[in-house]
Amino acid sequence: MVDHYPPPRDKSNPNREFDPMMDEKQPRLWLRTDPFTIGALQVAPHPKLSLHYLKKVGTYAKSKGKVGFPRLTYSVWRHIACNKLNISDDEAQLYYDGFELLSPSPSDERKKRQVLSSGGDADGSQSRLLSVDTLQFLLYLFIQQVHKISLRSSLVAGQEWPLRPRSPELDGRAASPSSASPSKGLDESTYMAFMLSHLTDVLTLLAESDAFSSSATDLYLSKEAVTALSLFIEGAVDKDRNVQSLINIARLQQAHARSGFSKITQAFSFRLFEDWIRANLVPSPFGMAACVMSGQRLNWPTTGGDADTGKRGKVASNASRAPKSHKLIFISQVCKQTLAKSSNTLTSSRIRVHRCHSSYIYLLSPMKSVNIDKCRHSTIVLGPVETTVHMHSCEHVTLICVAGRVSVSSSSFCTLHLLTPLRPLILGGNDTIVLAPYHTHYPQLGDHMTSVGLTAIPNQWDKPFIVGPDHQVDQPVFSLLPPHGFNMFAVPFEMEGTTKEIPGGLPHEYADALSAKQSEIRKFWGMARDSGLDKDQRRQFQELVENKFQIWLNENGLARQLVDLASGSLPKSSVSGSDSQ
Repeated sequence: MVDHYPPPRDKSNPNREFDPMMDEKQPRLWLRTDPFTIGALQVAPHPKLSLHYLKKVGTYAKSKGKVGFPRLTYSVWRHIACNKLNISDDEAQLYYDGFELLSPSPSDERKKRQVLSSGGDADGSQSRLLSVDTLQFLLYLFIQQVHKISLRSSLVAGQEWPLRPRSPELDGRAASPSSASPSKGLDESTYMAFMLSHLTDVLTLLAESDAFSSSATDLYLSKEAVTALSLFIEGAVDKDRNVQSLINIARLQQAHARSGFSKITQAFSFRLFEDWIRANLVPSPFGMAACVMSGQRLNWPTTGGDADTGKRGKVASNASRAPKSHKLIFISQVCKQTLAKSSNTLTSSRIRVHRCHSSYIYLLSPMKSVNIDKCRHSTIVLGPVETTVHMHSCEHVTLICVAGRVSVSSSSFCTLHLLTPLRPLILGGNDTIVLAPYHTHYPQLGDHMTSVGLTAIPNQWDKPFIVGPDHQVDQPVFSLLPPHGFNMFAVPFEMEGTTKEIPGGLPHEYADALSAKQSEIRKFWGMARDSGLDKDQRRQFQELVENKFQIWLNENGLARQLVDLASGSLPKSSVSGSDSQ
């Protein structure tokens, strides 16, 4: 099957489509966003993750032989991090796990990682077997600098308080067709600016000295180095719209002169290769900005609230034009509605849920990654997410998910019901985050978990890793949900499947608390049955119970969802997975 991408834009004018007949051999290169959205932690990086120290890490790794290069074992990385870079054991594992999420791995490799992360490697046997591509891992560590706070640039810009360099935030307004920037606040411009300003450092990290040159400063890039860079850059050659890796494009016959590739040395000239990258790097045709501007509008059905007045949330996708490995879905401004979906379009997509409030959102398909930004007073239920779920700038949001990793930043009064093999990340700017065990299921959950390589054990929902100074012993930013406040959550849709219980079950203290509540309910109804009330008294008693229940629904904001669900306007195909959208 041939992957196609939409016609690229002319670099000199982003709003005009590029004409391939103008230069049939000119490549178009763009950044892959996964390393930045999935791999880069949204916190200031460790000070030792700079070019100077990472070059030393690369040299040391090569000196360790097969356990250090071309693949770096976890045991060697842990030694380097703890003894050379003064990085803590937990943080060393944090970076290693983060890189593992970026690279697809067989299920057995994923299970080894999960055993290691859960502390089940007492004898070190698993850590000796785990390994990652050394050059790609060094690049991954370097791009952590994308969230570095620059005091100097903040002073020059006249900012009152130093901030990380970011593109403007999404504000819900559509970009003007004549705007030079395709969309506001999608961070892709930040990533591209970072890569262009640090490209020399990135290549220097991978470069080797040319032993046959008369100058000691002459550098070259090996095929392995450019292959490593392919984790971050991909592209296509105009007229031929197949998406290709960077190394494949750079080695094309028509690109040799410009990319600096030599058939004799089987390597690339540092200077020519850098110039070639800079000349051909353009915004990604599969990025979120392109999806928002030119993606297909999906008419996913919603119920309740503004949907009844004709105002609906915005759902856009590039699935009709992008390769399956590049699918994006943008969900925005779902307000006072219930949205439920399970479909082929949703499967394996990267999702962004943005500025939704007072809503119930069910996305019941296996997904690649999910970002939740600036949502308020909402409940979001997700199918299994292969890599990461990141929540940012949210308030009063309940998140229910199975995911490779979950992180939260700049959020307050949020509750996270999790099933995750990696420790949840509590990043900066949070307040009153409640962690709780995963407490729901739907019929296809087991099959969906298997498809993304996630298992019920281990589950580290209650062992968060705190990154940053916000959390203090006397003023914690997170807490565990007390068992007496725990209740089950029911997914209120009919679906075909075999899963009939929570994967892995509940922690015993929560299961005991739930049993105690159920026992109290049975005791209450036994007392009502044996009370000897006559028919009129039973009617009055039933009315009293129903009134109290209605008050409880209203106080907890649940009454509107029941009304939405009772309206029956959500078609069964929305959650059965039988529709293509």
